[in-house]
Amino acid sequence: MKYKVAIHPDDDGFAVSVPGLPGCWSQGDTEKEALSNIEVAIREYLEVVDELLEGSTVHEIDVAV
Repeated sequence: MKYKVAIHPDDDGFAVSVPGLPGCWSQGDTEKEALSNIEVAIREYLEVVDELLEGSTVHEIDVAV
């Protein structure tokens, strides 16, 4: 899967968020580190989503952009 991420330089390096996953953000001293960290954050975010959906009927849909 691909997710759009927003990278913002700040006083501590780089902050990065995923607009499509509210509350999913990370940071790093370098842009490369921030991107690596957000990859981990996305995986952990999606694991929690899967746990929250346990026992629910779930459907997936494709949306053309």
